[in-house]
Amino acid sequence: MALDFVVCLSKEPTGDLSGDDLQLGRLYEVVERDAGHGMIRIIDESGEDYLYPQACFDSVVLSNAAREQLAKALPHR
Repeated sequence: MALDFVVCLSKEPTGDLSGDDLQLGRLYEVVERDAGHGMIRIIDESGEDYLYPQACFDSVVLSNAAREQLAKALPHR
């Protein structure tokens, strides 16, 4: 499975959802890019996967070398 990442650019559009497990400027691994209703499923600071509004994030393109290093370094892999 190819690794997919986004960067958190805003915690404002979380609405009724808690943004406590997000950090601005932090990279997050995507579990499901289009989870419906404008939501994205990422692994947040809690280490679990949760849904957040896609408007909080932007895509990040990594080199193949960076992807390989992250795949080895991520604890849940």
